[in-house]
Amino acid sequence: MKIAVCYNRVPDLVRKGEAGDRISEAGAELQAAAVSAALSELGHVPHLVPLGGELASFIRDLQTVRPTVVFNLCEGFWGDSRKEMHVAALLELLGYAYTGASPFCLGLTQDKVRTKELLVHHQLPTPPYLVVAPGEALPASVKLTFPLIVKPRSEDASLGVTAESVVAGRQKLLERIAYIHATYRQAALVEEFIAGRELNVAVLGDGVAEVLPCSEIRFRPGLPHPIVSYAGKWLEDSPEYKGTVPVCPAPLRLSERILAKEVALRAYKVLECRDYARIDIRLRGGIPYILEINANPDISPEAGLARSARAAGLSYPQLIERILTMAVERKEPHDA
Repeated sequence: MKIAVCYNRVPDLVRKGEAGDRISEAGAELQAAAVSAALSELGHVPHLVPLGGELASFIRDLQTVRPTVVFNLCEGFWGDSRKEMHVAALLELLGYAYTGASPFCLGLTQDKVRTKELLVHHQLPTPPYLVVAPGEALPASVKLTFPLIVKPRSEDASLGVTAESVVAGRQKLLERIAYIHATYRQAALVEEFIAGRELNVAVLGDGVAEVLPCSEIRFRPGLPHPIVSYAGKWLEDSPEYKGTVPVCPAPLRLSERILAKEVALRAYKVLECRDYARIDIRLRGGIPYILEINANPDISPEAGLARSARAAGLSYPQLIERILTMAVERKEPHDA
């Protein structure tokens, strides 16, 4: 089967955020190479099709390849992660079957506030929060319990999350909100910081979904705060990265494992995820608080989703084949 493996390139100068933020987006090319190698091993014919700043050339490249299916690994458009949903929409407009979440799901899950509103509506546990948009003042009385954590409203890959994101008083809270407004040019999401065990729960499926073994993130002593910061996720030489250790499967009591999987599966369905997703959870007092829902998360061989798949007995090529098969099954008959 001829497959276009699409991934996004990033400009040398980022439009917003920190200069180092491009490291996470640049990782899309490495992810694409790994997926391409797995597809070749499975007997398919992959073609790497990068998306840069020129949509016309990207479309021409796709039309030249004429793929049966697109393996969509695009995490944004030319340095703007908020346009991830638009790339999937473009693939739909061009009539290609593609892997991963729909444009609606990608847009919804990237907006952390809309996601939390849905979770609350469906009575799924998530940390109490408030939102402060650029130009708005912080309420005189913050009805949240310190410490708090401050994040950009519409970013992923832990962009904007550092040790300074966890604040213990009003002045530090104001400073961090101002930083998000100035650096990421968007609203700041302020949540109660949940001190507890951090779990990554991976889900596979389109329609009928399977929850894979839970993975836990262990935080070694010496970190400023037990969080998965941007450095902890992407900067391999940093103390945060070295102090953030995954353990899979997570050693959980049966009741904890059942509840974490149940909450993750419900969230997967509420947000209309498909093919694969990762739900990040903080477990405190027996309650699995949903921190984030990651549609189309990193599926590199050493990333969390592939780690959970291995714990479930799926090799990396088998994981890629599962995801590909779901996209093929969605393919309209007239697309053949």
